[in-house]
Amino acid sequence: MSYQAYLDALEAKTGRTPRELLDQAHERGFGPTSRAADVVAWLRDDYGVGRGHAMAFYGVLKNGSSISDAHVGSTGTHRDASTELHLDGVAAREPNSR
Repeated sequence: MSYQAYLDALEAKTGRTPRELLDQAHERGFGPTSRAADVVAWLRDDYGVGRGHAMAFYGVLKNGSSISDAHVGSTGTHRDASTELHLDGVAAREPNSR
């Protein structure tokens, strides 16, 4: 699963875009220096999110929306289309950018 696919699935599970979840995280005092286990516990307890999806979100919380270009342009299920993740939700993207 690509990094973006994890975030899209997180949106489907929670009903919140990654950006909305970032806002909630900041309201709860979470940020780049927060412990991953605390963020994972919050997403599990409030939304029923599994560890893999929570860790993808934690990566955005910690590092921002830019990812390594290691999987960009590669083939297979882990391929991302860009080094910039879309945080405003699936509906906000143009149909051909998914």
